[in-house]
Amino acid sequence: MPAYAYTLAGQHWQFGDLKTLLARATPLRSGDCLAGVAAHSAEERVAAQLALAELPLTTFLNDCVVPYESDEVSRLIIDSHDAAAFAAVSHLTVGDFRDWLLSDAADSATLAALAPGLTPEMAAAVAKLMRLQDLVLVARKCHVTTAFRSTIGLPGRLSTRLQPNDPTDAPAGIAASLLDGLLYGCGDAVIGINPASDSVPAVCDLLQMLDRIIAKYAIPTQACVLTHITTTLAAIERGLPVDLVFQSIAGTEQANRSFGIDLALLAEGRQAALSLGRGTVGDNVMYFETGQGSALSAGAHHGLDQQTCEARAYAVARHFQPLLVNSVVGFIGPEYLYNGKQIIRAGLEDHFCGKLLGLPMGCDICYTNHAEADQDDLDALLTLLGAAGCNFIMGVPGGDDIMLNYQSTSFHDALYVRRLLGLRPAPEFEAWLQRIGIGDSGMLPAAFAAVLPGSR
Repeated sequence: MPAYAYTLAGQHWQFGDLKTLLARATPLRSGDCLAGVAAHSAEERVAAQLALAELPLTTFLNDCVVPYESDEVSRLIIDSHDAAAFAAVSHLTVGDFRDWLLSDAADSATLAALAPGLTPEMAAAVAKLMRLQDLVLVARKCHVTTAFRSTIGLPGRLSTRLQPNDPTDAPAGIAASLLDGLLYGCGDAVIGINPASDSVPAVCDLLQMLDRIIAKYAIPTQACVLTHITTTLAAIERGLPVDLVFQSIAGTEQANRSFGIDLALLAEGRQAALSLGRGTVGDNVMYFETGQGSALSAGAHHGLDQQTCEARAYAVARHFQPLLVNSVVGFIGPEYLYNGKQIIRAGLEDHFCGKLLGLPMGCDICYTNHAEADQDDLDALLTLLGAAGCNFIMGVPGGDDIMLNYQSTSFHDALYVRRLLGLRPAPEFEAWLQRIGIGDSGMLPAAFAAVLPGSR
């Protein structure tokens, strides 16, 4: 195994292996300190970044940060690597790659063609050398479009997941939040509920409710109940109307097993959803959520820094051609991302790495109430991600999820960033809004009176 070292201002810094180099080069965050992998000083971090900048990109094809023999995610990364796509940048170092990404030569078409040739570790490595403006500028050039009943990710568009969670799964509460979100033009990415109960009957009730509303008002969107994939498979077996299969994923086999999944189970879920043929404009049927710190919280990070682990989760997502992927960036807590500064950086890193790898990235711009963060931090990250071309964000009533007990973006936050940056909803959804009278007047169409339970 090669040694990694750098001499800076007369001091020689030694990094024992590639994962140590990556960890020491990572901008400071609490999770890496908790894991004991962070740089011990700012000087060591700079030395590691300089050493990383001189590292050939080909190193990542020959030095697995998690052993190939013992980890199916590593095997997926190596076995699915597209050498022909990689050839365009195979001669570059990580530092050269950063400079190339920021150049005019790296346009949208070139980056799309390159994506299959990049490994997650390459994306994570170059992100560690980038300022926030670099992460924004390059991500904005990456256009990743997917479709089911609406088309997500087109340039000049910003979609939203309408998230009408209720702490008791009460139909009236969910329907009221759903109506409120639709009136703000939210819901074109997905109407997605985190169920209070993971039982099959409870999930089936929610699926049927969402399907009735979407069908009755011909809403060009998709529904998803964010339950474990095995529960969704059980619902499909019962003949329930499933649009998207959801699952939280991570960047190591061990971490995924802590979620009760492996690659074979994800493949089974995708095939089951495809067999239903419910899409009208596309067949991207998977929805994945990720987040920095998930592998560490499961004790399954293998000594990796949390940003590199997060990027490896995108290899899992990419393999299954999802409609939607989003990092839930500040959801785990300050043990992993301590404050607003760390949350903002992590959100931009995740979006950049996902887009560079060819994923339809969104972000749940959020924090827990015990983090050193507030609404100003969410406003800053929301605006930066809007400028970076983020595919979708969350729409939560009042920005306060009363079921999951965390702070996220609200319906009016989505309206703000669309108006600020001249962004529009998915085209099919935008046409529907205009057709029923929401798009221009903002008035409540009479047809929506029947949405709320008990109004018939």
